[in-house]
Amino acid sequence: MRKAFWAVTLAVASGVTWATYHRYARDIRRARERVTRGSRVIDTACGRIEYAMLGDGDPVLVIHGAGGGFDQGLEFAGALVERGLRVIAMSRFGYLRTPLPDDPSPAAQADAHAALLDALDIPRAAIIGASAGAPSAMQFALRYPDRCSALVLMVPAAYVPRPAGFTSLETPAATSLLFDTALRCDFLFWLAPRIARSLVLRGIVATPPRVVASASRAERARVERIIDCILPVSRRRLGLVNDARITLSLQRYELERIGAPTLVVSVADDLFGTFDPARYTAAHIPGAQFVGYPSGGHLWVGHHAEVVLRIVDFLRTHPVSADKAVRRTTIAQ
Repeated sequence: MRKAFWAVTLAVASGVTWATYHRYARDIRRARERVTRGSRVIDTACGRIEYAMLGDGDPVLVIHGAGGGFDQGLEFAGALVERGLRVIAMSRFGYLRTPLPDDPSPAAQADAHAALLDALDIPRAAIIGASAGAPSAMQFALRYPDRCSALVLMVPAAYVPRPAGFTSLETPAATSLLFDTALRCDFLFWLAPRIARSLVLRGIVATPPRVVASASRAERARVERIIDCILPVSRRRLGLVNDARITLSLQRYELERIGAPTLVVSVADDLFGTFDPARYTAAHIPGAQFVGYPSGGHLWVGHHAEVVLRIVDFLRTHPVSADKAVRRTTIAQ
């Protein structure tokens, strides 16, 4: 009887293992195919940059957060395109087909944003920087003031004064654990949401699980798409490591010199702690508007439709001016 029990147990375990691997192989193949479609790589004065462009109307450069790429930008861009904007979604340094250069700092990233616009013959654009994309968005507004028609910062990785020894942003314990495990390997990242969903919600998208559980079906589906969009994580690893280095040592920029109309959005229960940095940033950029929500986590769950409308209204209020005098240059002086 004991031999029969172990034989059955081994057979079941083998079947489960095979089925799990089969599902993973299918999903990672689809993820790899997804990131090879819909984007282009263009040579610029700052090297090769991957991007996708959709829509017509005023141009908006969408700068993705950690774990992203052009595909993460497109996930957010659809609603903007539907409302008459032209979205340029690019992959930042170290993500997908954009290589990591020797200098991957936010200032160098801002120069690359300008170089991409140059290569696309776009003299001026609005800039949306989300999460870890916010530092280079702010640097763009500082280094290329005549090319930035408006600046939108979403749950920004930004500086705020803290007591000595405390960083501007918070790092949930789950984030450190996942960064050293699941975010190193495609299979482990694929497996993590299936066996430790709450851990992934807290550690990767920094959103309280209860917020997602009580959200609408459409919002829950959006969260799942964003998590799925991180695969293949192996092609984003260099960018993730660079973003981690930058966000752990955020510097205060000369916010008072940002002249572009600015909208800053954050959420109080964002587990990355962007609420205080967002309020500080908005308070020091002349004329900036701050929009804060009490709950919704790092993905502003439950407020997506309203956030999109606010951004669209803001960008329409501050359109790209066709007759604006623009000095096209790739490297800031």
